[in-house]
Order: sequence, then structure tokens, then C-alpha cells
Amino acid sequence: MTAPRPTIGVDFGTTNTVVSLTTPQGEARLVHFPGLGEDRAPFRSALSFHSDPEVPTGRRIDAGPWAIDAYLDDPGDTRFIQSFKSYSASPLFTETTILGRRYRFEDMLSAFLLQLRAHAGPVLETLPPRVIVGRPVRFVGAHPDPALALTRYEAAFRRLGFEEILYAYEPVAAAFFFARRLKADATVLVADFGGGTSDFSIIRFERRDGGLVSTPLGQAGVGVAGDAFDYRIIDHLVSPALGKGTGYRDFDNILPIPIRYYSAFARWDQLALLRASREMRDIRGLVRKALEPEKIQGLVEVLDGEHGYGLYQSVSRLKEALSASETARFSFHAGAVRIEADVARSEFEGWIGKELTAIEGAVDEAMAQAGLTPEGVDKVFLTGGTSFVPAVRRLFVERFGQAKLDSGAELESIASGLSLMGAERDLSRWCQTAGAAQPAG
Repeated sequence: MTAPRPTIGVDFGTTNTVVSLTTPQGEARLVHFPGLGEDRAPFRSALSFHSDPEVPTGRRIDAGPWAIDAYLDDPGDTRFIQSFKSYSASPLFTETTILGRRYRFEDMLSAFLLQLRAHAGPVLETLPPRVIVGRPVRFVGAHPDPALALTRYEAAFRRLGFEEILYAYEPVAAAFFFARRLKADATVLVADFGGGTSDFSIIRFERRDGGLVSTPLGQAGVGVAGDAFDYRIIDHLVSPALGKGTGYRDFDNILPIPIRYYSAFARWDQLALLRASREMRDIRGLVRKALEPEKIQGLVEVLDGEHGYGLYQSVSRLKEALSASETARFSFHAGAVRIEADVARSEFEGWIGKELTAIEGAVDEAMAQAGLTPEGVDKVFLTGGTSFVPAVRRLFVERFGQAKLDSGAELESIASGLSLMGAERDLSRWCQTAGAAQPAG
């Protein structure tokens, strides 16, 4: 029996990227990234660009936690980009200028991949000829173009020298990883919760002639996941303490503080752009006009002090604590700004009600495509960080029953499944090429 062809699986996510390699024995091995006091498999999907006269190109590029570290060391002179996967399918995004050079999406992605490879060390020094890349069921954005996204992916991965580039739906890869546990034929619903999207696939698995045969039954996705939950926490706990919902005097009129100042809190790296924009002068001017000037002064301090990263760390700690306890303490300190609050899990669940409804609607869509009732689903596999949120898990318990739920390797299953697919005799059952990309659903 011939050894399976070496394959690398890349789960390029909105928040984190995970990479897996197949071993000669056909097992999946995650790539770890030692450094900055950590040794972990998830690699933050972030880039930093810093002007450096000692570098031949005049700019120093880094990625992952090293990009965050570079930004925190010198936020004023560093262009920091995270969640750039959200631009991949957008026809409206053509390029951005960074330190005087134009970057298309594929330029940013190839720069990210090259840095990821460098930080992995010897394990990725020699790449296998085949890569299988994860893709969401639905890309984020108002009018996403999946074919455009995969064309951009293709250009970036070609630059690393891959000869064969294939794509698989992220929840399908998670399902492939999970299916190895099945003791009998089963219909499986896989719910994959990422940073930017939540994707759902229903697949029928059957074992025939010593192999695993799959039949896709239904797919759906929605541009709602962990990032949206984070923003709800900020919008209810932080933004009001920094002046949202208050007013200012304009001669004899009382006007509301513009809400647009707080939309930048959707992603912490956007706060640096707000600080560098013309609107920062207006925000500073509002301090003397505000009805509650101490709150606007707090907003100025958060922006001027580049405290966005610390804010999102506080948000992540609260979300994690609420997954384990009915109540948790939110604590954010930035200079003179002190925001403390006890938060009940039920309160948080009320804040994310709209997102929970959207997730439930996507599950309904996948079930309708499959023509199934809950009784027709044998197993439900939950993966991704947001699957730890009790309200999300409860949606599936109430519909399918606790006994059908399974989870595990929540942050690793997609990348592992992608690389393990490489051993299949008929990859067309699981993968597609960039030219075959079609809008999901």
C-alpha cells in the first residue's frame, strides 16, 4: 500500500490561522509557533508594517502575535491590519496603500503566509506540493463574490510554490475530522463558529469498501460570530462610559454625541485609524461642549493612549468567564479610565439576541436544504471558539438533544480535517479548485 501524498491543510480564519501537516503514517500534526513566551498552534491572523531604513525594502513586515507586539511597541509608526479575511470576497476592495506601496488582498495574504512560514521554523522549510485551504460557506460582506475570493487565495498560495491548490468548506473539513470517531453510518450536522462567520453543513457519512463516503445534504452560513459578540459587550459596557448616548451644547441646542465615533470599536485596530483621522480633532473639541465632559475625556484617553488591544483582552476575559459562570466581573483600566461592572450571563445573552436569531435562522436554512427534521440528524458536532458560549450551545441542545452533541479540538478540527483529506482516493468528493467556486447555497 502506497503512503498517502503529503498534504498541508490551512485554516485561514478571520481571527486565527491554524496549519496542519500529514505525517508519513497518514496522521495530522498541527504546526506550532514558538516565541513571545508561547508555543501554540493558532496563529493570529494579523499583519504589521513598520517603516525601517535598515531593511532593503524600507519596511518591516510581521504577522501573528509578532505583529501585535510590533504594534504595541510603536503604534504611531506601525500600520496594523487584522481580520483582513473579511475583504477577500469584496469586489469593492481593490487595494490599500501602506507606507507608500499599494497592496492588493493577495499581496497581504502572501505577506502573511510568508511570515507564518518563517515563524514556524524548520517544520515548514520544505512545503509539500499540495495544499488544501479552508473556505467559509458564505464569505462576509454585503455582496460577496466567492470566485473572486478563491482567485485571490490562489494567487497568494501560488507565490509559496504550491503545485496543487484545493479548497474545502470549513465545516466539511471539521466533519471529516469528526467522522473518524463514528462507529456507524450517520447524518451529521457540523456547526463551525469562527471569528467572522458561522457556517453549517449537514453531511451523510457511510463506510463502503474500507473507505469513508460522504453525501452533502445542506449548507448555510451567516456573517455573525465571535467578533459580533465582542462588539455587543463593548457597546453595552464601554461605549456608554465613554459618552455614547450623551449630548453636547451647540449654541442653544443640545445635540447627541455622534454614534459614528463608537463604530470603530467593532475592531480594536480601527481605533488607531480613528485617532489618526480628522474626526479626532472634533472629538477633542467636544470635551468642553459635552454635557458629561469626563466621559468624552475618557474616550480621548482611550484613543490617544492606544488602549484598544487592552480593551479587547478585557472583553475576551469576560466572555470566557461567562462561559463558565453565571456572573462575571468586567474590568478595564486605561490611564484614568476605570470601567468595572458585574455582568450576568443572562444579561449578555440578551445583548447577543439578534446574533443568536441569525445563527438559528442559518441552521433552519441548512435543515430545509437537507429536507430533514431534527430527528433525522444523528450527530451534531460543534467547533470554533464561539461554540463555548452557553447560549449558542443551548440552541442545539434544545433542538437536537444533549445526547447528539459532540465537540472537541474546537480550534484545531478544521486544519486537521483539511490535511487528512489528502489521503482520500477521490478528492473531488471533498474539495474544489478555484475555478469551480460557486456561491454557496
